[in-house]
Amino acid sequence: MENNITKAEKVLYTGKTTTIGGREGNSKSSDGRLDILLSSPGTNGKGTNPEQLFAAGWSACFIGAMNIAASKLKIKLPEDSAVDAEVDLCLNGDQYFLQARLNVKLPGIEKELAKTIVEGAHQTCPYSKMSRGNIDVEINLL
Repeated sequence: MENNITKAEKVLYTGKTTTIGGREGNSKSSDGRLDILLSSPGTNGKGTNPEQLFAAGWSACFIGAMNIAASKLKIKLPEDSAVDAEVDLCLNGDQYFLQARLNVKLPGIEKELAKTIVEGAHQTCPYSKMSRGNIDVEINLL
């Protein structure tokens, strides 16, 4: 079977964290810039959860990918462009899985042009590439 994994020519950055205690623990980055409490989704815990962290990372990365797609079209994205990412933790029988929605706002950009930018971003964004074919992803242009 052929492997479609892209091999790195150059590593640009490596995010390093250590998590202790799982969903009820804490995570710290090796550089000390991240130090967060974790708690399970839907509980009264004081921390965030992996689904929120994944949503935050994906939405930030997706905006960067939209900037790349827009620049190729010689367009500047509006400053109030936004991506609301929703990551669901799901259960089917005894199997856990994720599904996600990216709700994209590109105010002032014509709808067809916005679709082109979003489609380009979805092809470029590393988070989108990671999820493609692995989880159900819905992208909505609002």
